[in-house]
Amino acid sequence: MTTETATTTSPALPLEAADIMRIIPHRYPFLLVDRIIELEPGKRVVGIKAVTANEPQFTGHFPERPIMPGVLMVEALAQTAGVAVMTLDEYRGKLGLFAGIDDCRFRRMVVPGDTLRLEVTVEKLRGMFGRVRGVASVDGEVAVEATLSIIIPRDQEMGGGQPDA
Repeated sequence: MTTETATTTSPALPLEAADIMRIIPHRYPFLLVDRIIELEPGKRVVGIKAVTANEPQFTGHFPERPIMPGVLMVEALAQTAGVAVMTLDEYRGKLGLFAGIDDCRFRRMVVPGDTLRLEVTVEKLRGMFGRVRGVASVDGEVAVEATLSIIIPRDQEMGGGQPDA
């Protein structure tokens, strides 16, 4: 594993939704991580997502048989990865973006009532680029796994401000 990171003290765990929203910019209805239960900034993180029938995607995916869309499970992994990266001093307040998704496999349906365990390991983090490996599981059974590439533009703050001219 190749990582170049600043020394950062890990925040007190668990991190609840309000804590997570201070680290990454996502908000309802798109915040897909409820709790962080393990965290080694810049290295590894474990998050929890309780899947409930009240979530807006289930009105159309699918009305008679609600199934969590795979793309939202991948997004939940990305948001969890964001917590691992954005807790490092050098990335605090920055906006992380997808640069690529590789080796993604969906292995199990996820339905309301399931609890997703989101485990992410940082494989590489250097400058404005990174790569993480994520696995989301339910009761020890893998639901999705993927390698995600990220970019953290130097000129973008989390608030969405424009770069200086």
